[in-house]
Amino acid sequence: MANTPQEFDWESYETKGFGEGYSKKQKEELSQMYENTLNQVTEKEVVKGTVVGINDRDVILNIGFKSDGLVSASEFRDLPNLKIGDEVEVFVEEQENALGQLVLSRKKAKIVRAWTLIQEALDQDTIIEGTVKRRTKGGLIVDIYGVEAFLPGSQIDVKPIRDFDVYVGKKMEVKVIKINYTNDNVVVSHKVLIEKDLEKQKAEILENLEKGQVLEGVIKNMTNFGVFIDLGGVDGLLHITDISWGRINHPEEVLNLDDKVNVVVLDFDEEKKRISLGMKQLTPHPWDSLGDQIEPGSKVAGKIVNVADYGAFLELMPGVEGLIHVSEMSWSQHLRNPADFVKVGEEREAVVLTIDRDERKMSLGIKQLSEDPWTKSDVLTKYAVGTKHTGIVRNLTNFGLFLELEEGIDGLVHVSDLSWTRKIKHPSEFIKVGEELEVQVLELDVDNRRLALGHKQLEENPWDTFETIFTLGSDHKCTIINKNDKGAVLELPYGIEGFALTKSLQKEDGSKAEVGETLDFKVTEFSKDDKRIVLSHTATYREEESKGLKKAAPAKGAPAAAPAATSAPAAGGKKKAAAPAAQGGDSGATLGDLDALASLKEQMMESEAKQASKPANANEKAPNIANEVSEDSELVADAAPDRANAKALNEQKEAEEGDSDEETKA
Repeated sequence: MANTPQEFDWESYETKGFGEGYSKKQKEELSQMYENTLNQVTEKEVVKGTVVGINDRDVILNIGFKSDGLVSASEFRDLPNLKIGDEVEVFVEEQENALGQLVLSRKKAKIVRAWTLIQEALDQDTIIEGTVKRRTKGGLIVDIYGVEAFLPGSQIDVKPIRDFDVYVGKKMEVKVIKINYTNDNVVVSHKVLIEKDLEKQKAEILENLEKGQVLEGVIKNMTNFGVFIDLGGVDGLLHITDISWGRINHPEEVLNLDDKVNVVVLDFDEEKKRISLGMKQLTPHPWDSLGDQIEPGSKVAGKIVNVADYGAFLELMPGVEGLIHVSEMSWSQHLRNPADFVKVGEEREAVVLTIDRDERKMSLGIKQLSEDPWTKSDVLTKYAVGTKHTGIVRNLTNFGLFLELEEGIDGLVHVSDLSWTRKIKHPSEFIKVGEELEVQVLELDVDNRRLALGHKQLEENPWDTFETIFTLGSDHKCTIINKNDKGAVLELPYGIEGFALTKSLQKEDGSKAEVGETLDFKVTEFSKDDKRIVLSHTATYREEESKGLKKAAPAKGAPAAAPAATSAPAAGGKKKAAAPAAQGGDSGATLGDLDALASLKEQMMESEAKQASKPANANEKAPNIANEVSEDSELVADAAPDRANAKALNEQKEAEEGDSDEETKA
């Protein structure tokens, strides 16, 4: 039998020396006994140790190694009752440091142990308990075995959480759903625990769900199109149109988050598990309580709740609305934007036009609150033919423009009635929408609500005067403003244009007249009806062409053209702005130019009367008249009086002519 350590023969050791007196077998047994007193210790692993000493700074632990290890007392703060003989887990950092000491750590042992437990919880899908330490962006930080884990806000509960602070400091059961060892990151969830409990409850609710069933729920989320209501594990959608019979813009106007509400099941999709809910259906429809006094022709009052392109909706009471079509907002025949008449939120009165209680529809009008302007007693006298008015241009078309004289009274100004001298292709060349225009009534049809208006009729037709100035054979200074294959457009005095054929542009030296040249031209054709004047430069020096002058047939009742000998040459006239093309262009003639022509015509008549009263030679009469008219033309071309002054001047001239005749007779 081998000797025990207590049976060691010290006497033999002292007399014979170490090892002497023992057999080889005994030595091996003793060596083995010594080696078994030491544990095998590996660095970077967790081992159990026994507390063999405690002081103010350190705790001394025996882990069965050849030396004891020291651990800082601060790592045992969670164990205030620690005593000698207690066993604790520690982490072996180094078997022997530079000082020959064993280095241990209880803190690292706790971390390693915690990660082991966390991995086991993930693998086995077990529930662990942690303590919420603090809130962070997007969720909470939970302490699990000394490791900080992240609990996302979406994983706290099945319903949205708006205040995370209420969970701080509280214990919470969670499940590990993700581990990232690279970043030492752990993600846990409390929601999965709730969902398991709700699955059974949800199955029971869906199994017993049916249309028309009234349930109690809690508002868990709000959007601009409706609210989501928790029915006890199952969510249903309460659309914004099913919240109230009245019109609302957002659910928050009548509901709040976390409110308990009663709702009725409107529809249920078993495949998609979608539930449509209603709240207004729990109360009677407002149309059912609408009084009998509301009928066509009655006046109602309400608030404008919506404005669309085609009209506006007037709310008489929550759930009862009527449409005011844009055509019923104004007596004007030209529809405008409804926003020009009404605004959302304003109180307005209206007249009931139609009402359908079965279909719950009502049409209203606000123009009926005022008298139809076409039915007024004074419309025939106010807009009699020949009366003058000023209106606003509301619309432009290819054939003319529509002018609003007052609310509901519109008239048409045809494009041909805009100007005497300008050949206007489209009204936009003359005026813009929204501008004012002075007109004269040409026709009135009250029964058909039609009014024909004219703008050029405010002035006398200048072509009556042009007929006496641009007589056949008369010569005038003209400027070529442009040329084409057929001929050239000429600028004549008084802001009008004439036309010359290509063959009529040849000069006496055989060259062709070019754009920008000012030459003498002879009138070869004049048409007042067509507003056309044809001239020729060649005719000024070729007698055969001068004989080919022709005059267009005058309009019925139009005065005959004055003889060429009495026409007023325009050579000395002041040049006007460029005028329209003879075949359809624009003209630069002004009202002052037209008045000047009228004045010129009267001065010519005055000069003829004065010459007739003098005992002058008959052969000298025509040249003197021509000279006087030429001088008057130069003066008038520089003047631009307005129509009122021109009219007064005409009346004064007529009075002077009467006095002159009296003096001649005397």
